[in-house]
Amino acid sequence: MPDSFGAKPNKMKWISGILMTVTTGVFAGNNDAVQAVIDLTSVQNDKVQVVVDLPDMQESTVVYCLPKIVPGTYSIYDFGRFVSDFKAIDKSGTEMAVEQKSVNEWKIANATQLDKVSYWVEDTYDATYDNPIFEPAGTNIEEGKNYLLNTFGFIGYVQGQKENDIRLTVRKRPGDYGVSPLQAMQSTADHDIYHLDNYDKLADAPLMYGQPDTASIMVGGAQVQIGVYSPNGVIQAAAVRDNIKDLLHAQELYLGGKLPVEKYAFIFYFTDTLGVSGGMGALEHMNSSVYFLPEMPLHEEAVDMLRDVCAHEFFHIVTPLNIHSHEIADFNFIEPHMSEHLWLYEGQTEYAAHHAQVMAGLITPDEFLRRMQDKIDMSQNHYNDSLSFTEMSRRCLDEYKPEYTNVYQKGALINMCLDIELRELSGGKYGTRDLMRDLGKEYGMNRSFNDDELFDKIAALTYPEIRTFFAKYVEGNTPIPYEDYFARVGVILSAPEKEKKLSMGNVALNMMMGEEGPVVEVVSTDGMNAFGKELGYEVGDRLVSINGVQISEVGPMQAFESFRTQTKAGDPVAIEVMRTNKKGKTKMVTLKGTAMEVEVNKPRQLVVDPHAGSAENTLRSAWLTGS
Repeated sequence: MPDSFGAKPNKMKWISGILMTVTTGVFAGNNDAVQAVIDLTSVQNDKVQVVVDLPDMQESTVVYCLPKIVPGTYSIYDFGRFVSDFKAIDKSGTEMAVEQKSVNEWKIANATQLDKVSYWVEDTYDATYDNPIFEPAGTNIEEGKNYLLNTFGFIGYVQGQKENDIRLTVRKRPGDYGVSPLQAMQSTADHDIYHLDNYDKLADAPLMYGQPDTASIMVGGAQVQIGVYSPNGVIQAAAVRDNIKDLLHAQELYLGGKLPVEKYAFIFYFTDTLGVSGGMGALEHMNSSVYFLPEMPLHEEAVDMLRDVCAHEFFHIVTPLNIHSHEIADFNFIEPHMSEHLWLYEGQTEYAAHHAQVMAGLITPDEFLRRMQDKIDMSQNHYNDSLSFTEMSRRCLDEYKPEYTNVYQKGALINMCLDIELRELSGGKYGTRDLMRDLGKEYGMNRSFNDDELFDKIAALTYPEIRTFFAKYVEGNTPIPYEDYFARVGVILSAPEKEKKLSMGNVALNMMMGEEGPVVEVVSTDGMNAFGKELGYEVGDRLVSINGVQISEVGPMQAFESFRTQTKAGDPVAIEVMRTNKKGKTKMVTLKGTAMEVEVNKPRQLVVDPHAGSAENTLRSAWLTGS
């Protein structure tokens, strides 16, 4: 624990009593600097102590805040829930009266005498509160093993003083290493010190401490660092690097060969249990990203998933790092005002993640078109296709919260159609990739745009027709006529066909992560066919293996694919399931049957139109290959 609070005539001397004085650099003589300490060496009841030494206050009353919401999450999380034993200490070392205004706000009177605040922070990874926090946005305290520090979960700010410089000190165990997008001002065996220009920069700087497992690669003039925590040693940082390095170089080319940052950090927490949120995924930051993913061998299915999620998060260095509105630049952590441009922040990022891969030859044009068709199907079948996308963005925290995840479907498709529109107007020479570069030059890291001016700016940079596109399909409620856009590049939907496929019994299956890996559970037998009845599925059955292929080892999709490719109609089938009886006892049951084919509608796919003209073929080539 830090030194006890006592009389302290010299602020810097007290700080040196914890660690050591930094008398050179930006903090020398800076009376407006906030000095925060996170102590990872004295964990108590799964909590760590935070001490925040504050500059002299001019106001008689101040409010210390922890975030209600953080950028990139689009959910209310209330990080104040995880704070306990909050204390305010005056300049004589005496505890002051504190009124907790809300779950995230502490009001302190007589603030001209305020010297510092201290409190304990519980991590979110194993908290049992309602409204669990999505793990990539959360915090983890595993004493002696892993500390995931999304800084906004530990450090707050005085209301109205987000612009103060911050010195963050992390006390650590000897041998532990901090993975972060930050460069430490000072690093010793027992502490690291970081400087941040303001609270927004602090909140955008995650760190992960533990025994080091890192790898690095140079991409576009930037050092890209990869840090991994894998509790059972299944995945190493070098393996992650080797599986995503061609993707990173493809994105480097897509961005013109130069990244807008000097350092980027991939922070991976691989888990062998299901998190409290029940989700897996990642959270972007301007020059880093945090991942919460299943700990499983990096077979083909796992690598494909890893590459796609990394491709998306990495492209966030364009939006919002280089292109963002005032709502993003000066984020309100307590009363957020949402930007209307999720089509840009998430939609363009998702589109570029796939478009960069096809342009670099990492995936085929057919695979790219398949992915876009999947997004069309998902968007049209599961979301309101007539809802204004800007209106959804503005109100994604409340009325349109269920529509938010359409940013990864229709958001990407908006950018696909915008790309085709731009390329048609420019004779194939200009697309969304070029638009993002031009917007980056127009705005950049330190200049924000006004929400209501962006569409006009894009039209001024490109073509007047583009303003009509936004008015109709993004601001307006007109569904996008995808077939029309594909026709411009010589692409059509394949003709309806029937095909025969091996059946799994036509039962409803739910895939999720369990404590020991991926789980496939039978959730309904309402439409079960003759093969399913022969097997004898029951609701609640959890599939373990299919014809000897263990789902936990290869993943569900690979197990299903193995069944389809190695089995033919009439072959014997054995499916092992874990079944719980009415008394609550669980045992392994082997279901047996004879493989059966059923006739189904073959999914229609986007394909090249054999009758397309030269203009359409030329435009398609420019769109998908850049030639």
